[in-house]
Amino acid sequence: MSDHRVLVVDDEAINLMLIEDFLEQEKLALELFADPLAAWQRLAAPDSDFALVVLDRMMPGMDGIEFLRRVKAERRFADVPVIMQTAASAPEQVREGLEAGAYYYLTKPYAPEALISIVRAALEDRRARVSLRTLAAHIEEAQKLLVCAEYGFSTLEEISCLVPVLAGICPEPDRVAPGLSDLMVNAVEHGNLGISYREKSLLKWDGDWEGEIRKRLVQPEFRERRASVRIERTASAISFRIADQGRGFDWRKFLDFDPERVFDPNGRGIAMARMTSFSRLQYEGCGNVVVATVDLPAAA
Repeated sequence: MSDHRVLVVDDEAINLMLIEDFLEQEKLALELFADPLAAWQRLAAPDSDFALVVLDRMMPGMDGIEFLRRVKAERRFADVPVIMQTAASAPEQVREGLEAGAYYYLTKPYAPEALISIVRAALEDRRARVSLRTLAAHIEEAQKLLVCAEYGFSTLEEISCLVPVLAGICPEPDRVAPGLSDLMVNAVEHGNLGISYREKSLLKWDGDWEGEIRKRLVQPEFRERRASVRIERTASAISFRIADQGRGFDWRKFLDFDPERVFDPNGRGIAMARMTSFSRLQYEGCGNVVVATVDLPAAA
């Protein structure tokens, strides 16, 4: 039995057959629905355990946007990513989907490789977020006594060790952990290692993103570089100052979801961190320093 159960909703039988054929080698347990109302009943059942939803936008009875809004309104589906497949790719249509919570997009018609890559990316993002949330939720109460600290890091493995510890300082560690992870990974991959947005997109499509990071970490021009995260706690807020040794980047266009980038397998981390993980997110200078702030309840 596959570890990943996937709900596929499309009113066209031929599209369901194609998706099933494209994903045949991915070891996924697919449940296919041509009726969006029946699909919603299946997803909303108390015993449903779907890891991913692949959703058509244009459907009779209940369109994809309404289905998506229902998904995002349920707290228990917070970690279930939704891939919106659509022929409606105008910027205003994409923006409507983004506002409803569709951070993964496919434009019809698409090649098998495109579907496979975006499915893998969405499932890996979910796995990482669930893992971080679980670890962060088990950090000891002693973390609340922290006033100030600083850590250095350079690898993905070090980030995985640090994020639960850092998020555990906050009142809602499961909310903060994914945002911290995204910002710290950016500091390593884009900052210290110089992997561009376009390069990461291609690496994600090919499935060799982590391999490229490991390769660059031992190259002479990169191997001495370290990123840092400095934590400061006051009576009213906790701030994380994340700095890298890179040349910076134009961070302004990544603060919000851009309809022109939603079809890429990457590029959502900063916007998601800003919207869901932190009270405030502010970049400094050329973009190689970011300060993420979590406001504390007045009672704290």
